Amino acid sequence: MPDTAPPPTNPRLPLAGLKVVELGHYIAAPFATRLLADLGAEVVKVEPPEGDPHRDWGDRKDGHAVWFSVHGRNKLSVTADLKSEEGKGRVRALCRRADALVENFRPGTLERIGLGPDALHADNPRLVIARVSGYGQDGPYRDKPAFGAIGEAMGGLRHLTANPGQTELPPPRCGISISDDLAGMYAALSLVSACWGRDTAARRGAPDGKGRILDLDLVSSVFSLMEGMLPEYGLFGKVRKPTGAALPTAAPTNTYPCADGKWLAVAGNSDLIFRRLMTRIGRPDLADDPRMATNAGRCANASDLDEAIAAWTRTLTAREAQDALEAVDVPCSRLYDIRDCVEDPHFRARGMVQQVDDPLIGPILHPGAPFRMDGLEPRDFIRWTGPAVGQHNDYVFGTLLAEEVPR
Repeated sequence: MPDTAPPPTNPRLPLAGLKVVELGHYIAAPFATRLLADLGAEVVKVEPPEGDPHRDWGDRKDGHAVWFSVHGRNKLSVTADLKSEEGKGRVRALCRRADALVENFRPGTLERIGLGPDALHADNPRLVIARVSGYGQDGPYRDKPAFGAIGEAMGGLRHLTANPGQTELPPPRCGISISDDLAGMYAALSLVSACWGRDTAARRGAPDGKGRILDLDLVSSVFSLMEGMLPEYGLFGKVRKPTGAALPTAAPTNTYPCADGKWLAVAGNSDLIFRRLMTRIGRPDLADDPRMATNAGRCANASDLDEAIAAWTRTLTAREAQDALEAVDVPCSRLYDIRDCVEDPHFRARGMVQQVDDPLIGPILHPGAPFRMDGLEPRDFIRWTGPAVGQHNDYVFGTLLAEEVPR
């Protein structure tokens, strides 16, 4: 594909003007920079000459991984061999003009090749460096390898995804790389926060406004979502057990079988919603039962409630049951697969399913950015699709850096 300048960034995007370098591969760091790029940041993705290994993941069309169309969107792709002095010089030149760097190599890797924080801050003291790894930059496990499954396992999530009493099958993963995505979200949030803190410090007349080093990891990102489990253990020695599709802190909330073999998620969490739900399924007696007057009482008797709701849902298709409950304002939903998402009018109306033109693949569906801001349309967040490997070498190293980088 010819090397051309990208379309201009919409100045109304909130991160327009923020310059970010990505030394990322696979998922966590590239997901963080995708969020930043969707919001308008200039993201220069530095890939090895053969490309990010993620370009080989998933289904392909015309030799290109369709996932990368989304994963690399709104980014500038350049190549650099980090084993060569020229390649390392290119990265240092990019970081000299950047606000931030996002990387997800194993701890110590950048230091070993002369691109650690000390070297980069010597060139650009303002550079915010977000480091994403499996276990973090310190601690006894820092040097162990990790992928997303390890974050789920050690962070406490996989323990909770089992069905109670089921021992013949392993607890399933959630089906996506949730550990990487969470770490990427935290990296994006902390990067923007650090840039804000640096720049506001400079405006206050602080002596330097130096860029911070941010340390994100897969395990901590998952562990941070464990809600009340840590204080429950610390105070009471309680270890929360798997509850399948139920939620131990609220009832009734579960997923129920329907007559067409599909499932319906129902959340009757509040007192008023619970009463409406019980009346609609023909069990006002349960609404009036003193045991069910509070959420704590309903949690203690959740099995009785689940049995009553399931007896009702089994008589209807999932859509019929959903329509009936929505008519009385009870939160519920059929379990959607991706076809359901694409066909649902709400996803379309909110711009969460968009058809875009990918020069490498052709027309392709992209998920919209999950941001809504006045003055911007959903399509404004998708400026171009994932580029070819090194597509922007000439533009970045010629136009943006001019004579700073050896050619």
